[in-house]
Amino acid sequence: MYKSFIRPILFLLSPENVHHLIVILLKIGFRIPGIAYIVRKCYAVNNPALNRVFCGLKYKNPVGFAAGFDKNAEVYREFSNFGFSFIEIGTVTPKPQPGNKKPRSFRLPKDKALINRMGFNNQGVDAAAKRLKGRKKQNLIIGGNIGKNTHTPNSDALHDYVYGFSQLYDHVDYFVVNLSCPNIKDLKELQDKENTTEILNNLVAIRSEKGAYKPILLKISPDLKDDQLDDVLEIYRTTKIDGVVATNTTVSRKGLITDQNNVEEIGNGGLSGAPLSQRSTAIIKYLHNREKDLPIMAVGGIMTVEDALEKMEAGAELIQVYTGFIYEGPGFVKRINKALLEKSKSK
Repeated sequence: MYKSFIRPILFLLSPENVHHLIVILLKIGFRIPGIAYIVRKCYAVNNPALNRVFCGLKYKNPVGFAAGFDKNAEVYREFSNFGFSFIEIGTVTPKPQPGNKKPRSFRLPKDKALINRMGFNNQGVDAAAKRLKGRKKQNLIIGGNIGKNTHTPNSDALHDYVYGFSQLYDHVDYFVVNLSCPNIKDLKELQDKENTTEILNNLVAIRSEKGAYKPILLKISPDLKDDQLDDVLEIYRTTKIDGVVATNTTVSRKGLITDQNNVEEIGNGGLSGAPLSQRSTAIIKYLHNREKDLPIMAVGGIMTVEDALEKMEAGAELIQVYTGFIYEGPGFVKRINKALLEKSKSK
């Protein structure tokens, strides 16, 4: 029903308008008594065989919702009913910011992909922290994805990451440090070994003064070369962070079916979806083969059940979906979890 009826209607609207519409519908719909229960009965899969422990946190299943949709921690409770065991909010920045000029989100249906250059549009970390304050965990893990404001020069970026980290610390279960988004001017310069190490060392030092331990993960770009991936491994070892998220969106446009003129007309932005699948898997394999104990959370190009299984076979312990959820619909998480159960039974 979703692919044949609901998705074609939604795809008549721009991606950003659909996003706003879904947020509104979720907020209204889940106020109706019994709706949350019905949705959980339809989409949630509860089985101890799906339980995972990742960086010391206990997950009821390995499937989460990636950062980018619930930027402002507005609908994480509602989305939890669709079977996700964890939801990552953000990317949040210290100050509210509107993001890049519209239009800034585009579909490539022939490629099962999206291109976005949203630019960390969000209401600011304080607004997200306020919504998360006093939340009931209810077996739902919340991650906080933090970034810097667009107008913050790289020389002051550390302050932005420290502020976001400090403001969210009491309200999320783990952190993802986003230095790899291609839609923030000059952000990629912070991916070099020296800058990344400085930021992560400071966050780890702040954590050491806290009462509760919150895992810190680094989100990496799919466009990194092997020597840069080796740097990621060294950074992991030296800074004592807890793992990596592989991967962010890509600036590559290789192998797209969509007409090249249309792609060029869209312009800059991070590409997500099916075209990213092979590259993200290759990066996971590379990292896992060189550091067997490295905790990896996979995201990027998970558009089918087979993609999800492939990421875990490559070395990921958890997976996140976003573009796949948009193209495949609310039953996608359930299909992945059922496939994981079937695989566990066959062992």
